[in-house]
Amino acid sequence: VQLQASGGGLVQVGGSLRLSCAASGRTFSTQGMAWFRQAPGKEREFVAAISWTSITTYADSVKGRFTISRDNAKNMVYLQMNSLKAEDMAVYYCAARPLVATKTPVDFGSWGQGTQVTVSS
Repeated sequence: VQLQASGGGLVQVGGSLRLSCAASGRTFSTQGMAWFRQAPGKEREFVAAISWTSITTYADSVKGRFTISRDNAKNMVYLQMNSLKAEDMAVYYCAARPLVATKTPVDFGSWGQGTQVTVSS
């Protein structure tokens, strides 16, 4: 599966952004998908995941503010980010692995190129 993330940009604190991840390949519907993020000088961290059965999981830091969703007909996964905070600023990556999405980056074999989210105060 090849992935391409988009939708990042500059937003003020409290604002919203929607990230998109386009996937190629016929196996998308059986892929677990996840979003991770990495801020400068920090390790890549889990943000949200959605399994092939659309079960969702979120990091505590984004629960209630971010929503992950998928559209199997379009081979797309989305991350709706609301009430953005300065600490949300990072490069966001989408990732794929078969069936169940985990919270561990090394479990994922397919990665998008990353999209920058900048939150200004």
